[in-house]
Amino acid sequence: MAISLTQSAANRVRSYLVARGRGVGLRLGVKKTGCNGFAYVVNYADAVEPGDVVFEDHGIKVVVDTGSLSLLDGTEVDFVKEGLNEAFRFRNPNVTGECGCGESFSV
Repeated sequence: MAISLTQSAANRVRSYLVARGRGVGLRLGVKKTGCNGFAYVVNYADAVEPGDVVFEDHGIKVVVDTGSLSLLDGTEVDFVKEGLNEAFRFRNPNVTGECGCGESFSV
């Protein structure tokens, strides 16, 4: 099992953690929602909780709850800027379909 970050995503997480002055890394998860079943949940992790799995890439910890792990296994997280918009993007090999708006996915 693995979750990876691009250099761009790692740089974004690192700079945000420094700016907010606390945190141990990036917390990823999924929740049931949307027209296709699941949506990504992205937060900054202030602690590693019991039941979390921790990956490290480019010096950044990625914290995932065990309930989300099977849906996120193999995912690469990127951070992109397009004009005034910026967002984390996910390359998830488990996804079999996405809704038209890009807010939810199915596996």
